[in-house]
Amino acid sequence: MKRGTHPQDFLALIVGVYAALSPLWTTTTTKAATTMIVLGAITAVLSLIELVRPDLLSIEGLTAAMGVLFFISPWVMSFSDSRGIAWTAWVAGVITVVVGAADLQVTRTHRGGAVPTH
Repeated sequence: MKRGTHPQDFLALIVGVYAALSPLWTTTTTKAATTMIVLGAITAVLSLIELVRPDLLSIEGLTAAMGVLFFISPWVMSFSDSRGIAWTAWVAGVITVVVGAADLQVTRTHRGGAVPTH
């Protein structure tokens, strides 16, 4: 697969960077800030890998999994009562899941793994 065939990875990169930096302007706790920084950085790195070397690894499923982790993190890490950072995690999660699923579909289509429809 060629570089640039995954434009949706730019959105995952933006979401990852936004999430990682969100503790700078959002009222938060240490646990929530750490969670958002780690999840955001991992998401950004995964999207960069996919943008630069889409043939290196098949990580689209990991991007979608990061979205799930974003979404559940306010409850798992007990910061759902900090509305600003919790909403950031929920929105980042939904966007990242959608981007990961779209990326997975594009990859399957390009590799010929898509099931033909009538």
